[in-house]
Amino acid sequence: MLKNRVIVYIDGFNLYFGIVDAGIENSKWLNIKSLIDSYITHNQELVEIKYFTSRITNQPSKQKRQTTYLEALETTGINIIYGLYKAKEIECNNCGHNWAISNEKMTDVNIATHLLMDAFNDKYDTAILISGDSDLVPPVKAIHNQFNKKAVSVFFPPERHNITVAGAAKGSQIIGKKKIKDHQFPLNVTKKDGYVLTKPESW
Repeated sequence: MLKNRVIVYIDGFNLYFGIVDAGIENSKWLNIKSLIDSYITHNQELVEIKYFTSRITNQPSKQKRQTTYLEALETTGINIIYGLYKAKEIECNNCGHNWAISNEKMTDVNIATHLLMDAFNDKYDTAILISGDSDLVPPVKAIHNQFNKKAVSVFFPPERHNITVAGAAKGSQIIGKKKIKDHQFPLNVTKKDGYVLTKPESW
């Protein structure tokens, strides 16, 4: 019997800030592969996990923590797809002071593109989308309209449930706090070249 092929699409920043907003202590060192494996059933085959994010810039300490975490994710075979992280100058109308605000770009477009192209190329039967971003509703609806044998199911990060997104999906659930806590990397993660990654202290 053929198994149901599953590809997982993760909005990295949406997941990260969901964990932060939920106040789940000591939980950013999340082993996503282990978390996903806990949801895969006996009649499913996990084909790939795609993690969409952007490289943080102009903040050295955050850059270092992010790099360490992304390298830990890569040891589990996760495919990381990068967008852009751009700084925008903001000026105060009252005092004239300028400061930079950084914004993530392209993640939702990248997710939508991969969802649609993978459906077109028949790479999955079920797509699991981990995000609460309503910008992803159109591609989810498009997949269900064009590929009636395929399904997109949404797993909402903590504090990221969205009724509109849930309504577009063929199934949805919230990733609970216990799941997040139960699937953390060990303190040290060893890369293929033998280099040991250590969980950042502030995480």
